[in-house]
Amino acid sequence: MAMRARSVHPPHPAPRPATTRTLRATALLLTGALLATTAACGGTDANPGTFRPRDAADHGAPATPAGTANPAADPSHPSALPTAQVDQAVLTRYREYQQAYKRVYERNDPTELSTVATDPLLTHVTKDVERMKAQGQIWRFTNISNAKIYARAKDGLTVYVVDCMRTLAAYRFNARTGQRVEGGPGEAHLHRTAVRYDNGTWKVSDTIRDKKC
Repeated sequence: MAMRARSVHPPHPAPRPATTRTLRATALLLTGALLATTAACGGTDANPGTFRPRDAADHGAPATPAGTANPAADPSHPSALPTAQVDQAVLTRYREYQQAYKRVYERNDPTELSTVATDPLLTHVTKDVERMKAQGQIWRFTNISNAKIYARAKDGLTVYVVDCMRTLAAYRFNARTGQRVEGGPGEAHLHRTAVRYDNGTWKVSDTIRDKKC
């Protein structure tokens, strides 16, 4: 059964205010048409064109179709590397993004996010952090991640990560007094994230939160 994830509020691992806007899922699919997914997580309703890449279970396959790139021109390009090596690089960058994401909300400073994220996600998170700073509040949260590669775009330049992420706890604090404003124990949800090869490096470009896991 084809797996389709519905577009929902951006998947902040910590509880987010109701004013958080929904990401435009169509901005994710800048790499062109994708093959239908065959990942076995059960189907959910989705908007057409939203997170529908094919399953990437065959790790022996090349990162991109033959003839789409010249590996000799750039030995670090995904098309020049074994799929397993590409996947390892993507998961490493995904973990780095999650660590940076946590720090920028704790510090109310999105500066470092640009090293691990790109638009549209970069702009969205930056604006949200700036909004929290203007309110004089910060988020602190603890997550447990279980990320896996589940698909890739036809050109190999966008790889998709699925993560049953559990938020153990998340709290919002007054940045001046340190007083806790709201929060509590969290839940576990599937998060689907696009990691895109951007100017010689992998960066997280978009993400959605799916059903509980």
